Amino acid sequence: RRLYFDTHALVCLLEENGFTTQQSEVIVSALVKIMNTNLDMIYKDMVTKVQQEIALQQVMSHIGGVKKDMIILEKSEFSALRSENEKIKLELQQIKKQVTDEITKVRADNKLNLNLEKSRVKELVSLVTSRNISIPSNLQIWHAQQDRALTQTDRKIDTEVADLKTMLESHKLDNIKYLAGSIFTCLTVALGFYRLWI
Repeated sequence: RRLYFDTHALVCLLEENGFTTQQSEVIVSALVKIMNTNLDMIYKDMVTKVQQEIALQQVMSHIGGVKKDMIILEKSEFSALRSENEKIKLELQQIKKQVTDEITKVRADNKLNLNLEKSRVKELVSLVTSRNISIPSNLQIWHAQQDRALTQTDRKIDTEVADLKTMLESHKLDNIKYLAGSIFTCLTVALGFYRLWI
């Protein structure tokens, strides 16, 4: 153990200031003992370089393990999200197909009903004109009723189509909300892991 001052110079300095050689040597030896005990106390609390390197390697291995766990978790989270998104896409496509099928079916049914009504009206008009029956007021009333029925069915078709469109839009919005929530959840998990790394 090194002493960072010159003991002989200190002895000489004490002798110059009136101490005897024996007194000076006793004082210097007492100072050396005090310094040694203080250094012993300091060295007990200090860590050696080897211990420090071992602790650093342990910390680095823990960080490496955490990184591996985070990568595995991140991959599993993203794969789960991808599979969920694929399921949602398939469901959306099925719903869209069902809605379009329903719309075409409703339109076809209504066109058929309209065509049947028109042909019935034409037959009645031709029957009335061929027999020269003069019931114009009743025929006009009946014709007006038919027109009203046609407009009502047109309105029903329009409202059904609008309802189907709003239902499709609401499904789209729900899926977009779910996707946004999933993305934000993944981002928060990734940021949490990132903060753990730092």
